[in-house]
Amino acid sequence: MKNFCMRATLSVFFSGFLLISAACGKRHVTLNPSSSVPAASATAQLTQDKNGNTIVDLKVKHLAKPENLTPPRSVYVVWIQPSGSAPLKQGQLNVDSNLNGEFKSPTTYKSFDIFVTAEDSGSVTQPSGQEVLRQNVRG
Repeated sequence: MKNFCMRATLSVFFSGFLLISAACGKRHVTLNPSSSVPAASATAQLTQDKNGNTIVDLKVKHLAKPENLTPPRSVYVVWIQPSGSAPLKQGQLNVDSNLNGEFKSPTTYKSFDIFVTAEDSGSVTQPSGQEVLRQNVRG
């Protein structure tokens, strides 16, 4: 009986540990490139902070500089769009001379679309330029 209780206690403990670990774990989503940047690859690592916010860590490779697009643009802007709501600007995604970039931002949303547009200015308040990357995230 003692061994049974010990095994049952351990089983409950490990089951709870696995559930907590899964909830705190990292998720990766791959963003789909548009035909204007076919060589681009992008992955967003999604984690949670201590307040329950989703931390989006977006990493891109082989993304053409915005001035090399047709038509040329000056910046890339990252957007998050919760289901049924307007897109929310998160900030600018800078691309280095090796065509790599990284952008990190928190959001309170668990389910949303994440996308990147090429814009004439970083001061835009809504997407107006060409979309270059997109993915749907379901929490």
